[in-house]
Amino acid sequence: MSAGPAGASVPLLSLRVEVEEDVTLVYCSGKLTAAQTGLLRDEVKPLLVRSKKVVLDLAEITQMDSMGLGTILALYVSAKSAGCQLQLMHLSERVRELFRITNLLSHFDEYGDHIIRTP
Repeated sequence: MSAGPAGASVPLLSLRVEVEEDVTLVYCSGKLTAAQTGLLRDEVKPLLVRSKKVVLDLAEITQMDSMGLGTILALYVSAKSAGCQLQLMHLSERVRELFRITNLLSHFDEYGDHIIRTP
């Protein structure tokens, strides 16, 4: 199952990284699917050892599949090992539903109205 409109023309994944004090923000846009997960992993994993907190802003993610979900979970494991806090922010209803139906949403704490953070 993919969290995004079926058949829609969606741009490939693009990432923009900003550092604000002790927080590294990664703005993600486009598709987070099997073909693009390597980019997210390769860009974010090194940040986990350099930052105390990394926030993935998923507001502009238009499509996510199980590989995208798996990549976020792998980053979560890497963050815990590195002593870093990984947070997810601005999940669309479809992406939130993907986490819920895979029973992974319960592994994340709600933080505010639009942010989900890992424990």
